[in-house]
Amino acid sequence: MTRILAAALAALLAVNALAMLFASFWWYGAVPGVTATGAYNPHFVRDIGAAYLVTAGGLAWFAWRPVQGWPALVAAAAFLVLHAGIHVFDASCSANPLADVIRDLPGVYLPALLAAWLAVAKRPGH
Repeated sequence: MTRILAAALAALLAVNALAMLFASFWWYGAVPGVTATGAYNPHFVRDIGAAYLVTAGGLAWFAWRPVQGWPALVAAAAFLVLHAGIHVFDASCSANPLADVIRDLPGVYLPALLAAWLAVAKRPGH
């Protein structure tokens, strides 16, 4: 079940990454809340898309070969958790923090929580 979860999360994050890399302007306008973060910067969107693609690769590696891929899973989870932390900080500084947290729950916080849970639950030797 954990391998299926990792593979599904990898696929979703890969789709997001590819949209960021190859349809960055569309992605910028389509994802709720993104336009509130500042002016469109295609280089920045693609940079983050690259990070998401590597993250998806780490999750996919774990799904394919759990023991060998566990360190890649940890790196993927670390990026997602740090990214979620930035969103927590930004929400805490906004005019409507609860609305920001709710908006970001499915696309930011849930993937981070799932990846972190996978990394802890499936660590080698436990």
